[in-house]
Amino acid sequence: MGFILKLLLLSAVLSLLIKYAAPSLLIPATATNALIIVLLPTVIMAIALLWRIPRQTQN
Repeated sequence: MGFILKLLLLSAVLSLLIKYAAPSLLIPATATNALIIVLLPTVIMAIALLWRIPRQTQN
């Protein structure tokens, strides 16, 4: 139950940051920036999972 509450709180904070703080960032609306924003979470997760493979094979 604690994990779900933490996840909900983090999600609410992130939502508020996107709604109120993001418009003040002056990021130009280009195709390159859109691709970076869309693909960055996938790339980060892939790197994190690939980093764990050597540790899993040693155990």
